[in-house]
Amino acid sequence: MKYLIIKYFTQNRVVQHALFWVFSFYVLNRLFSKEYGDELLRINLVYTALFHLSLFLVVYPNLLFFIPRFLQKKKYFLYLLSLIATILVGIYFNLFTFNYLSNKLFPDYYFISYYQFKDIAQFIIAYIVITMLLKLSKGWFKLIENQSIINNLEKEKLNAELSALKSQINPHFLFNSLNNLYSLALDKDDRIPELILKLSQGMRYMLYESNDHFVPLKKEIEYLENYLELQKLRTNNKAKIHFTVNGDPTNIQIPPMIFIPFVENGFKHGIKGDINNAYISIELTITEKKLIFNTENNKGELDEISPEKYKGFGLKNVKRRLSLLYPKKHNLKISDDPNIFSIELEILNL
Repeated sequence: MKYLIIKYFTQNRVVQHALFWVFSFYVLNRLFSKEYGDELLRINLVYTALFHLSLFLVVYPNLLFFIPRFLQKKKYFLYLLSLIATILVGIYFNLFTFNYLSNKLFPDYYFISYYQFKDIAQFIIAYIVITMLLKLSKGWFKLIENQSIINNLEKEKLNAELSALKSQINPHFLFNSLNNLYSLALDKDDRIPELILKLSQGMRYMLYESNDHFVPLKKEIEYLENYLELQKLRTNNKAKIHFTVNGDPTNIQIPPMIFIPFVENGFKHGIKGDINNAYISIELTITEKKLIFNTENNKGELDEISPEKYKGFGLKNVKRRLSLLYPKKHNLKISDDPNIFSIELEILNL
């Protein structure tokens, strides 16, 4: 209930204006009472009300017309010219109000203009400045609110896109692994049960341990080691597979599944064809300020059973994730020579 009341007062323009003029009436009435005595309470109330007529005549044209039409469109000369003209109209209307109009409206009070041209000008200019500051500050707060909404929407969009990209990795990994199992099943390989067990362990990590945008680096290393063991079984330990970790991965968080597309790509290029001469070298180096991930593999004969349009999907996916998670904080170099394919990824400011 309290929140609704606050929201009503902060968003209702009519209420805001009414509160401002009530406060203005109170302040000016106290000022005029101080000058002319509290015993003239009724006269001061009427005088204050009449005095506000000239303020209305200046404030609202400025707020509703001059600021949006001239000032906000950077037509400064037209704005200044219009404002000066309006101030003069307000001053002379104030003099006219107390020298002529008040006698017609309240003939028994004998009002006269207690203030001279200069004094009235000061009142009017003060009100113009105050109401302009209130309007501009309101616009500034509105801009901040809108920017906050935009930032939240962009954050939600980013999170949604990252979640979508990560969810695409899982079926991509599963699809490649099933391709491997399919090849072995054709040969009726006895290691299929062990491979299925390794695959289930990898899927458990993806489904239950990598739901956040960032996970401990140790977990990612364990996942890579498990994946490499699966590949060693598949190649019957004939391919040269090396994985080295330099540095301490403790207390470091990285996006889950960020390295696996590079490793998969290495096996796709290097472990197809002559397995006896195939190799893939993977090195992870951890320093205080950055993380470096390198892969290098030979390029063998490809025998992918997946359609051509799906090739390279993993690399495109991980590039997009890196651009979203580490804008201007990562470097990715891909070298595709006739016989060797290598990747170097640097993630800065860990």
